[in-house]
Amino acid sequence: AVREQVHGARISLEIAVIDIISFYQPRHVKSGTLKNRVSGLTFLHHCWNVRPDTLFAFHSRGRLAGKRNIPERAKIIETRRTLGHWEIDTVIGKGSKDCIVTLVERKSGYTLIGKLPDRTTRSLNKRTIKLQSREPTKFKTITADNGTEFHQYPEIEAATSTCFYFANPHHSWERGANENTNGLIRQYIPKGTSMKDLTQVQCDRIAKKLNSRPRKRHGFKTPEEILYG
Repeated sequence: AVREQVHGARISLEIAVIDIISFYQPRHVKSGTLKNRVSGLTFLHHCWNVRPDTLFAFHSRGRLAGKRNIPERAKIIETRRTLGHWEIDTVIGKGSKDCIVTLVERKSGYTLIGKLPDRTTRSLNKRTIKLQSREPTKFKTITADNGTEFHQYPEIEAATSTCFYFANPHHSWERGANENTNGLIRQYIPKGTSMKDLTQVQCDRIAKKLNSRPRKRHGFKTPEEILYG
């Protein structure tokens, strides 16, 4: 059944969905009964892979009270002229909850990779704090996307004295260093590969290879050379 909505945007959304259902569902279920309306939702689910229980749901991605957004970040960070400003992301595998967290220093491209048993805030914070403890003087800021795994960021800030910022929702280009590095990581962990058996030792080896790879933008110096100069 279609619930009566107060919010104008949601009313418009529901009307649009009803129109789609009315157009695409088979003729024999086009009457307005509850049974037939549910049949229409089932039709969308099977043909478009749309879950009926999410048709009218508002996503909470990016809605985190008190977070700092990129416009609040120092302008010099965008220029990549200074060290200590990192980007963070998670990369998922296939067939299990196992995934990795990646940290990339914006100027040098120096990369840290951590294995996670799942993409929960608890697992992410624990591993991120451990990774940062390896380079405690090299972190000033971290910029994340709006994934819910980063919603307990104050715990990382308190443990590491690092300031967290968040990109605008769906603006992946605001974390270009991370996006590019994740592509390089896929050379070692191809998309569609399970990460269940991936170990932290293997993650460290991949990071070492990336950090010792000469980069054209650095005059063929390595990220490691740039960071530790």
